[in-house]
Amino acid sequence: MALKSKLLLVALLLSVLFLSVYVASATQDPELKQCRHQCEHQQGFDSKQREQCEQGCDKYIKQKREEEKHRRKSEGGGSFYPIPETGRAQEEEEEFQGRQQQDQNPYFFEDEHFETRVQTEEGRFQLLQKFTERSDLLRAIENYRIGFLVTKPHAFVAPCHFDADTVLFVFQGRPAVTIVRGEKRETHNLEHGDLFRIPAGTPVYMVNRDENEKLFIVNFMKPVSVPGEYEAFYAAGGENPESFFKAFSPQVLQAALKTEINKLERLFGQQRQGSITRASKEQIKKLSQQHGQGGSEGFWPFHGGQSSSDAFNLFSKHPSQANKFGRLFEADFNDFKQLQDLDLLVSFANITQGAMVGPYFNSRATKISFVLDGEGYFEMACPHVSSTGRQEPQPQPQPQQRRKSSPRYQKISGNLRRGAVFVAPAGHPMTAIASRNSNLQIICFEVNAHDNIRVPLVGKKNVVSQFDREAKQLAFNVPAREVDRIFNNQDDEFFFEGPNEQPEHGRAFA
Repeated sequence: MALKSKLLLVALLLSVLFLSVYVASATQDPELKQCRHQCEHQQGFDSKQREQCEQGCDKYIKQKREEEKHRRKSEGGGSFYPIPETGRAQEEEEEFQGRQQQDQNPYFFEDEHFETRVQTEEGRFQLLQKFTERSDLLRAIENYRIGFLVTKPHAFVAPCHFDADTVLFVFQGRPAVTIVRGEKRETHNLEHGDLFRIPAGTPVYMVNRDENEKLFIVNFMKPVSVPGEYEAFYAAGGENPESFFKAFSPQVLQAALKTEINKLERLFGQQRQGSITRASKEQIKKLSQQHGQGGSEGFWPFHGGQSSSDAFNLFSKHPSQANKFGRLFEADFNDFKQLQDLDLLVSFANITQGAMVGPYFNSRATKISFVLDGEGYFEMACPHVSSTGRQEPQPQPQPQQRRKSSPRYQKISGNLRRGAVFVAPAGHPMTAIASRNSNLQIICFEVNAHDNIRVPLVGKKNVVSQFDREAKQLAFNVPAREVDRIFNNQDDEFFFEGPNEQPEHGRAFA
């Protein structure tokens, strides 16, 4: 009897151990983490619906793991944990370490960091998580948000207003954007490369005029209601999108609209297609009738076309930096006055395949970069994180405590592809490198842009070459001529030929 009790106890302990390992591994599953994040932030869900959603995530992961277990068992000749081939094991381990390092990088964002706010057959809108959810190191930009809109040709985006000032950048497609200011309705036909400002609280709707090309718009937003929180408010709608009119009691709506309840129920109960739907050619023609249209000439890589006079096309001016390794187009409030109160500069960098930009740093501005197309990687020097990717603790100084003589810098980096976002805070030296297979195209939003100075660290105008001769000798502890020989060796400016090989696949930390 004693032996049976002991065996039963051992079996129970093994079961508990297996369950704890399973639960721990499941909670670390990035797919489960993303699924739960979507449940938590899904619009319109109450607490019970969120709980049901999270239970569905757990069930899905459990089924996935059971299927994987049976697959491995069949492939491994009955072994529950088959020993993989050496090459595959090493590849899986490297991939796991790469993902782990990327997760520890507070300045880099990928697909799993975006929340899908709108999803229909005709398009979607995705919003990047709050920067401070990633790290307190990003407090300087905690009240800014980044998102993007993708629609099919001839898609219509329903009327709404945002509790944020919004700047749009049109990368693909030809949207007709209509805004309502007081009693005035304005329609603006935008083109590739256009910047357009939508003030907070302004009712807006749009349609993709293009018959063949998808619409791809990047949104930069500064919330004005709750810091860092961004919402869309739909007036027109029904069940999906839900109209905010439905939040009012029927008696209030009946009195305010002087309409019978049954007619109101019909009005606010018909729309179930979502906030992005398809428009007919005739509807697009009507929606694209423009007021106060102006013209703009387009530069490479986009063709020109008619553009709204209230928009600014980034390619309507000559590039501020250009050579065979890349081009940089910039717009500040002198070009587009609607950027002034946002203290914002917007730039577009097209880095030639195999080339690089920088290294350089901004004196005041924090740069938020969104990859539009191509592949590559970035690197940045940061004194705020340790070699493990965690924020360095800041101990309370003791009386007469000696401080360390200099900071320790870690290389922060990440693989870049379409949709990736990376942040370079003020003062942080950084570079971006295009792969040898494609150009790397990036739209950048630089906040705190007033009086900012871009400080080049290499190239013809690099800052080191401007140091006094004695300063060079004292700082490097070598003759000044050796410093000059190295820092004056690069004849190009801003854009340069990149490295022959991509180091360490652009991993998060060296």
